[in-house]
Amino acid sequence: MGHYSVGPERQWWEKPIQHWGIRYSFTLAIATAAGFMVHLRNLKCGKKFLSRHEVLILAFLAGIWLVYLTAPATVGRYTAPRIDHPVIKFTKIMVFVLMLTHIVTTAKNLDRLVWVLIVGALFLGLQAWATPRRAFASGRLETVGGVDFTESNFFSAYMATLLCLIGAQFFRTGKWGKLLCLVSGAFTANAIVLTRSRGAVMGLGVGAITAVFLSPREHRRPIALGLIVAFCGFLYVSDPQFLDRASTIFRSEDQRDKSAQSRIVLAKAGLRIAADNPFGIGVGNFYQTIGKYLPDYAGKDAHNTYVRCLTETGIQGFAVFLALIASAFVTLRRLYATAASLPPTDAKNTRFLAFGLTIGLVTLLSCCLTVSLTYVEFLWWFLALPVCLQRAVENRLAEPTLEGALAATDCRTHKADRAHHVAERPAPKRLSQVRK
Repeated sequence: MGHYSVGPERQWWEKPIQHWGIRYSFTLAIATAAGFMVHLRNLKCGKKFLSRHEVLILAFLAGIWLVYLTAPATVGRYTAPRIDHPVIKFTKIMVFVLMLTHIVTTAKNLDRLVWVLIVGALFLGLQAWATPRRAFASGRLETVGGVDFTESNFFSAYMATLLCLIGAQFFRTGKWGKLLCLVSGAFTANAIVLTRSRGAVMGLGVGAITAVFLSPREHRRPIALGLIVAFCGFLYVSDPQFLDRASTIFRSEDQRDKSAQSRIVLAKAGLRIAADNPFGIGVGNFYQTIGKYLPDYAGKDAHNTYVRCLTETGIQGFAVFLALIASAFVTLRRLYATAASLPPTDAKNTRFLAFGLTIGLVTLLSCCLTVSLTYVEFLWWFLALPVCLQRAVENRLAEPTLEGALAATDCRTHKADRAHHVAERPAPKRLSQVRK
């Protein structure tokens, strides 16, 4: 996941295997899969090897293959070498995601994973900061990060989501961790500004509003203060070009630029495609279909995750996708309540991480309104991380030391309640009082 974040291919650490002719990321995936199989019996997967959320993920994968096998073939788009068809790429993603949810199943491993993502965000932020302006495309930062970040909107959606995770980790860690979060957050925000992405601005706005309403009551004041500081920092690193582009989000139709208007036109056309093909046009076939409805937009992307999912996978695939989103939020909400059963420090860390993942998902899913992330890996990371947190909490509760401590606490509480009940019971009357 660290290599995926920092990309692109051919980093200095790839040189020892470059002559093999395979991608370094694929080598890492094979090594992870081999380790997964060797240590399968030792993995702490909980009572069920597949949770309800993972069953939905597999159902979505099965639906994609069903549509792929029954829909028309994709014409001349994924023919270049080393470019997988979306259904092949998505299958690989699902294999990795299921390994992720079965390997990162303890609080320590999950915390390490969060730090990997935060350090990766800092690395990407430094790359963006060091990229010369002559390398920008139409004034926007491009070509930073891994293969899924070739477009600035993809990159900004990823960084906006990580910014929420950085904020949550700031409240979970010590002073040195807070310093790292501040530095990573600053460079992450600067990278978002350099992309000039209105989708990221909209996603962060929706995420901030959600954070205000969902913030824990006991931590509401520091979270609100953190949001104010983050907003001021965002304004500090912003430039006139970014602010002017962001202001177009709220303009009327006659004042909207061509790029923003095209997304609305494509979304309306996508709904017409879905109405004509309720069971889907096939994975990867939006590009070859949109020209029949909008000749001027032939070969264009949907620029909307939900529209592309609905048109390509049909109403059945879209329904499973929505169920996955709902399941992720429900899981996080339940974990927030379950955290009360943990020791105070663990409860605080679990609640802040559940809160950060919730706000990050809200931000990412809002960005999905302006960019097609249906078959992009990092979307499925964040949809799967609630399962990792769920298993981490279950394994923590199942630890013998914690079970003993909880049992002792329950016993002490029961004795205290009993003593209090006996103390409140009226004293027995004397025999002389009874006779009277």
